[in-house]
Amino acid sequence: MSATRKTHTIEIAGVTRHLPLFEVAPGVTIAILNILGDVELVQAAAKALAARLPADAYDVLVTAEAKSIPLAHALAVAANKPYVVLRKVYKPYMGAAISAETVSITTGKPQSLYLDEKDHALLKSKRVTLLDDVVSTGSTQKGMRAVMEKSGATVVLEAAILTEGDPEQWTGMVALGHLPVWLS
Repeated sequence: MSATRKTHTIEIAGVTRHLPLFEVAPGVTIAILNILGDVELVQAAAKALAARLPADAYDVLVTAEAKSIPLAHALAVAANKPYVVLRKVYKPYMGAAISAETVSITTGKPQSLYLDEKDHALLKSKRVTLLDDVVSTGSTQKGMRAVMEKSGATVVLEAAILTEGDPEQWTGMVALGHLPVWLS
């Protein structure tokens, strides 16, 4: 990280991190949480989320690739639940995949989410918790919800390490903290 890059300090489940600030659109700056490789933070966040999610309320965790995969795995272990990863690129081995389109704040472009054919039976008629590292605009959540509806699953909970933007928008989200968005 650049020595001159500004950061935003946050505590997540007892772990302090200095998140780098990046302009993701003209006049819009966000703090970037990248949990890939951060075992300490992932383990602490998974343990804290497991304590806040009623285990009897859901059957399966569902996340979108890629940064939230370690969180989904750690939470699945902590909660003793299976998890499914919605992929962003279709591969032929995924068979009759179910898909929906979304736009992420960090990519700024439309992208699809794909449910692998092998996971159809695991989700059909199941109660799911949608999981992400950071929920900002809600577009990834919307895409995950669309795939769940097509798969026959019911979304009963939504969880994230952090929410971002307007806190009023995320009152139903189980989260460990909140990040502001800086507008200039």
